[in-house]
Amino acid sequence: MFATYLIGLREGLEATLVVSILVAFLVKSQRRDRLPQVWAGVALAVALSVLFGWLIEYTSSSLLARSEDRELFEAITSVAAVVFVTWMIFWMRRAARTIAGELRGKLTEALAVGSLAVAGMAFLAVIREGLETALIFYSAAQGAAGDSGPLLALIGGIATAVALGVLLYASALRINLSKFFTWTGALLILVAAGILKYGVHDFQEAGVLPGLNDLAFDITTALDPSTWYAALLAGMFNVTPAPTVLETIAWIGYAVPVLLLFLRPARRTPAPVAAPAGPAAETVPTTGASDTATTTTTVTERGADTGTEAEAASTPQRA
Repeated sequence: MFATYLIGLREGLEATLVVSILVAFLVKSQRRDRLPQVWAGVALAVALSVLFGWLIEYTSSSLLARSEDRELFEAITSVAAVVFVTWMIFWMRRAARTIAGELRGKLTEALAVGSLAVAGMAFLAVIREGLETALIFYSAAQGAAGDSGPLLALIGGIATAVALGVLLYASALRINLSKFFTWTGALLILVAAGILKYGVHDFQEAGVLPGLNDLAFDITTALDPSTWYAALLAGMFNVTPAPTVLETIAWIGYAVPVLLLFLRPARRTPAPVAAPAGPAAETVPTTGASDTATTTTTVTERGADTGTEAEAASTPQRA
C-alpha cells in the first residue's frame, strides 16, 4: 500500500502545485472571475482520469476472457506505466526551473482568447497527471487483486498532497520541494522497477517470454512470504524471495542505471553576465523550497521576473 500512497502523494502534489500556480496568477492579476473556468477544467480532468482507470480495470476483468490475454494486457500496461514514471520523473527534474513561467504565459494567452480556453488550459495541465496516476496505480496494485487497501492508500496520498498544496499556497507551511521530489523520485524508480518485474512475470505467464520456472535464487527460508517485512518489500518494490532470472535482470537492469542517472548532479551552466541597458535591477528576497533557505528574484523595470529552481518548484504565494 505504501507504493500506491507514494504514487498518489507524488502525482497529487504535482497536480496541486500546477493548479496553485494558475489560481495564484489569476488572483494576483485581478481575474478572479476566471477561477470557475479553472476549477471546471480541473474537475473534468479528474473525472476523465477516474473513467480511464475504470476502463483499464474493466478491460482486464470483464472484456478479456482468456487468462493469457489478461496476463498479456497487464504486462503491456506495466511496461507503459514504467515508461510514464520514468518520463515524468526526469521531465519534472528538467522542467522545474521553467514550469511556473510557462504556465503563466499559457494562461495569459488563454485569458485573451476566452473562458473556454482558460478551462481547456487548466484541463490539459491536470489531465496528464491524472492519466499517469490511473495507469501507474493499476500496474502497482495488480498484486493486491480484490483488496481495497491500495485504492484507499492512493486516495490517502492524493488527500495528503491536496492538504500540503493548500498549506503551501496559504504560506502556512514551507517544504523543501527540491529534496521532496528528489526523494520521492528515487523511491518511485524502485517502485517502477518492481512494476517492470511484474510485467516481465506476466509476459512469462502469457508465454511471450521464456523462463517462467528458471529461478535466479530462492531465499524463501530467509524471507518468509508470510512475514510482514516480506509483504512490505513485495508491496513496495515487488521484491520477492524466488524471482525468475528474467525478472531479476529486469529489476536490476532498470533500477541501477536509472537511479544513477537520476541522482547524478545536474550540470549548471552559468548565465551570461550582460550589462543592464536600463536602470539597475532591484533584487527582492523571496523564500522558497530550495537547497538554501533564501533565494532571490530579479525584478526588472518591465516587471518580468526570472524564476529560480525554488520558484518553479514551489507554489506562488498570494499577494
